[in-house]
Amino acid sequence: MSDTSADDIKRMRRALRLAEKGKGYVAPNPMVGCVIYSANGELIGQGYHERYGEAHAEINALNQVRDRSDLLDATVYVTLEPCSHYGKTPPCAEELGKYPLKRVVVAMTDPNPKVNGRGLEFLRSKGIHVATGVLEEEARKLNEVFLFNLRFSKPYVVLKVAQTLDGYVAAPDGDSRWISGEEARKKVHSWRSEYDAVLVGRNTALLDNPKLTVRHVSGRQPRRIVIDGPGTLPADLHLFSDIHEDKTIRVTYNPDLAGADVDPALGLLQPDYFRGQTVYVSELNGHCNMDQAISKLGDLGVSSILVEAGSQMASALVRENLVDKMHLFIAPKMLGGGTRSFLGLGVERMSEIIGFRSGKWTRTGDDMLFTGYF
Repeated sequence: MSDTSADDIKRMRRALRLAEKGKGYVAPNPMVGCVIYSANGELIGQGYHERYGEAHAEINALNQVRDRSDLLDATVYVTLEPCSHYGKTPPCAEELGKYPLKRVVVAMTDPNPKVNGRGLEFLRSKGIHVATGVLEEEARKLNEVFLFNLRFSKPYVVLKVAQTLDGYVAAPDGDSRWISGEEARKKVHSWRSEYDAVLVGRNTALLDNPKLTVRHVSGRQPRRIVIDGPGTLPADLHLFSDIHEDKTIRVTYNPDLAGADVDPALGLLQPDYFRGQTVYVSELNGHCNMDQAISKLGDLGVSSILVEAGSQMASALVRENLVDKMHLFIAPKMLGGGTRSFLGLGVERMSEIIGFRSGKWTRTGDDMLFTGYF
């Protein structure tokens, strides 16, 4: 990064903001943004990866350049190393290499074994100067799901919990709605649009009959996962009967569902009464084997999961080391009784006892939000 300037950092920030627009639409691909500046410092092209399977950021930026002669000695800023292999689209490195560029500035190299420096080397072979590591930390954070998937070959699991100051997640009558405030609810709906799927347990499905859809913000609708061990949840629940029922995945250890055809390869079942999918897993201590469930959900193309489950499911996932990140809302309310927060931990000792690698507090409306990484 020794050859970078203040302009490089400013322009890369612009590329990162563009990349973020692809949230929720490009998985399992990474979010990527690209901006192009002419030799005299004029912005002549910008773009981002907008949809999975469609043009990459570099191509969209190049397509905005009205006069290709402006690319002489131009500088390209891209948040991830340009790809060097043929996938659903041609290699971006090869496309950039067709032009008389002076520099390509990259936030981070692509750890994908199909790329991993090859794109940069190709650009250098064309006489283009390459600089790397500009705002790398921000770029890695933006694509934490992609990097996790690449490293561990399984979905990234994020747990969302909302509790009161005195440590309750539901009232004595079981009602867990409206613990957090309006701004927190909007944020959760935004997360739903960004992650591939939202997961709940059978108790939450029965008590709350949630829709798990995006309503308070604009965004795409996620897939919905319900953990239904015995496979006996009522067919009239929103998850099985609304207009989004085809986005529902049921996880069960019951192989004898009526009208189900078992695919022995994936353990998929297709009941007669809804158009979604059912994943069959083994039973473990009277519950679904969640480690197996998460693995099979990954086989279905689910790269990230937002868990909005109750205390029992949250506790089980944390105990089994299946949660990678947690969002904990603390609402300025007192219930005095009801369902305790998961593991029954006090807020002041939460990070100490659970053992987060890192975490931070922020304010969301009237609520405090703790975000921790396991």
